Amino acid sequence: MIELLLDNKELKEKFFIEIKGSLVFNQNLFVQFLEQKNYMNDSYTQYKNKVGLTINGKYLKQRNEIALVWPFKDCILEGGQSREEDKREEIFFNEILAQEEITQLLEPKVLTNAKIFDKDGEHKFKGFTRDAELNKKRGLPENTITDNLIIKGNNLLALHSLKKEFAGKVKLIYIDPPYNTGNDSFKYNDSFNESTWLTFMKNRIEVAKKFLKDDGVIYVSCDDNELAQLKLLMDNIDGFNYESIFHIKVRHENRILRQDNRYQKVMEHLLCYSKNKYNPSRIYLNKDKNKDYQYNINIKEKAIAYAEMINGYEVKIYKRNDYEIIKKENSQFKKYNIRGSLITQSGSASEFYELYLRKRKQQDGLGALYQVMKMGEKGDGIGYRFIRHPFNTKGENGFYYQGKPIKQIKDKGNPVPNYYDFEIEFNNSSNEGGVKFKNGKKPENFIKKIFEISNLSNTDIVLDFHLGSGSTAGTCHKFGIQYIGIEQMSSQLELSIKRLVNAIKGEQTKLSKAVNWQGGGSFTYFELKKYNQIFIDEIEEAKYSLVLFEIWEQMKSKSFLNYNVDIKKQEAHIEDFKRLKLKEQKEHLIELLDKNQLYVNISSINDDDFLLSEEEKQVSEDFYQINRD
Repeated sequence: MIELLLDNKELKEKFFIEIKGSLVFNQNLFVQFLEQKNYMNDSYTQYKNKVGLTINGKYLKQRNEIALVWPFKDCILEGGQSREEDKREEIFFNEILAQEEITQLLEPKVLTNAKIFDKDGEHKFKGFTRDAELNKKRGLPENTITDNLIIKGNNLLALHSLKKEFAGKVKLIYIDPPYNTGNDSFKYNDSFNESTWLTFMKNRIEVAKKFLKDDGVIYVSCDDNELAQLKLLMDNIDGFNYESIFHIKVRHENRILRQDNRYQKVMEHLLCYSKNKYNPSRIYLNKDKNKDYQYNINIKEKAIAYAEMINGYEVKIYKRNDYEIIKKENSQFKKYNIRGSLITQSGSASEFYELYLRKRKQQDGLGALYQVMKMGEKGDGIGYRFIRHPFNTKGENGFYYQGKPIKQIKDKGNPVPNYYDFEIEFNNSSNEGGVKFKNGKKPENFIKKIFEISNLSNTDIVLDFHLGSGSTAGTCHKFGIQYIGIEQMSSQLELSIKRLVNAIKGEQTKLSKAVNWQGGGSFTYFELKKYNQIFIDEIEEAKYSLVLFEIWEQMKSKSFLNYNVDIKKQEAHIEDFKRLKLKEQKEHLIELLDKNQLYVNISSINDDDFLLSEEEKQVSEDFYQINRD
């Protein structure tokens, strides 16, 4: 065997290493090759029977890092979630062994069934809008699509179809994926359920990252079931910076339901990762940072404990809390409370020292008798100081907090908290947007809070590729923010469309009332063009076995069959097939079809075998900006 390997130039280079003039046989690599051999032709993973313990050829013990490793990590998983795919056996395309199949799988798809919804109802698609002036304002190419988009189709394939148009242009991504609890939409007949979910998420988050601008941010909702794994997964995606885990209270502690549970789950979580230049908002001392504010100290005269002379100046000493902070807000004065007391380093924590400079205060620039407390010292660090300098005409008189003028606080504010109580919102959102959805519906005010933290404006673009009942799109619509929503499950998509139509009509639930929403706007809807799905639809509609035989003849010549289907063997056992019940015959034929070839690639737009309509060609060419000439 060694002689045979050495006689072949390619095999010699692959399995032998030259060390000081001698050839050393790489036995481990050759054994790995033999183990993979059965899977090379059918694109299956090299980790079918073992967990990979290397990254980029190096064992984990050789790498100075913590890594999340699982079977199929090196694979692409289409991950269909439509009703007909709920319990399918998924194919894992290995990134090395099945590069050709992956390229075909992820190629942009033909678009179909395009239409526009606005205040006048549903309309035939006439073309995408590319508002050059808006794109100039947001620093994007002038020919970028500015329509709101709702897309039906597998979200991994849809993302790769949208990538060329929107890569590097999205400010915020929010997704609410299946939590993999065993009771949600992630239902695969796969013994590697955890591995399947992680591969499913990894494939999608990696391509989603390419959509973000340099100052972009992504939020992913989850519960404690996959929180630890998801964080490790996202920590290991190049180009992401960990920002925070927000802990969201979503239900009551005293719920009477599910009392058989050992622990009552009231929290969900929101993972936040950014790119290079993300700058989150802060919680401002005042509610509106754009208003004109002025702060003054008002000492209550009756609170004077006593007065004394210090260095020739009269100093008044006040009792704790016997003062008011007055905020001037757009020419109106309002009381403003700050926790703690006004103190100085030279006084006790219960006293505030004000230097009474009488009439010559501003002219002399005298003062500096007392300093403001520093961070970490007893008290809250609030004080009132003067700077003593005979030539100082401006001075630094004013109210200070921890050594900084109060006027700076409204500009800087405090860090965003990582806990929010949305219990009431989550438990009263089932009818929000005019659509009823009880399980897992995210409140629009929750989405609004994410927008606030992220400094989102109406010149930004938001992407949600697990659209669900449409909370993200609905919130964007009411703030005039461009959105892209992707959903595969028909039942969910119907809710999203109905919700957006209601928003256009001016529905008045929750957020709509809060922002005085009056209706209006529009969105464009389209689908990814399916191919094998045509055969699935015909099979499901068939009422007689004879019709199924006709469909099978078409499938043999025009469909994409699963990689392990042997047509000759199928024909040899046709009599066994005839003896099956109609339902069983349907299930068998559907099982033969390759579910990873449900959609038509854009490269096949002129292929007559796919029977594309002129409208489908038009919307696809418009979206991808293909010149038919």
